[in-house]
Formats: sequence, structure tokens, C-alpha cells
Amino acid sequence: MSELRSLIVEDSKLMRDMLAQALGRIPGMTVVEADNGFDALRMITQQVFHLVVTDINMPVMDGLKLVRQLRRDPRHARVPIIIVSTEAAPTDRNRALSLGANAYLQKPIRAPEVIKTVRKLLEV
Repeated sequence: MSELRSLIVEDSKLMRDMLAQALGRIPGMTVVEADNGFDALRMITQQVFHLVVTDINMPVMDGLKLVRQLRRDPRHARVPIIIVSTEAAPTDRNRALSLGANAYLQKPIRAPEVIKTVRKLLEV
């Protein structure tokens, strides 16, 4: 894979910028941003993404609903999804993973942790 496209779905501009900066360190990675799950779904119908990084708590459509929608669509059923959230309870992590997320990172996040998780999921 020469070009990798990732979609960051996060309502906080500061957090989107942090995640974009981290993902931008991966050679060949192009980053696209959305500020809620509804906007992300619209973008996903127009572009191909190799990775989705999403928050849980967002207006309009939360990250868990986004995960559920992506996993129902055969075109996106295998796209790796990373949840990045302040929710720390094991039940939150288990729910996200059971809906189809591939990884769950708790905020505050660190760039090396994000990069390591992305590289593992995309095998780059």
C-alpha cells in the first residue's frame, strides 16, 4: 500500500490536531478529519479509508453508532477502527470492541502509542 488514508472523527479541534500530527508521522499517511459520526459517514461514502480513529462522545452521532454503521456495511466491515475516549471503565472498552472496534485508547493519548497501534493494525 503506497498511500494510506485515515479518517479522524473527533469533535475537539485540539484532539483532532493532535491525532493528525501523530498519524502524519507515518510515511504515506493522508489524514482527513470529521467532527462527528454523521459527517464521517458522509465522507466514507465518497472516499476510501484504510483506518478510522474516532472518539465516543460527540454530538449528532457518537463513535459507537459510527462503529455499528461501518460494521454493517460490507465495504467498510474490515477497515480498522481505533476508539480514542475519556471513558475508562472496562464496560466501555468491552462495548466498543464488541461492536467491532479493533483497538481502544484512553485519553490522554500519547503520539507514540497511537503510532504503534496504527502500525500494528495496518501492518506498516
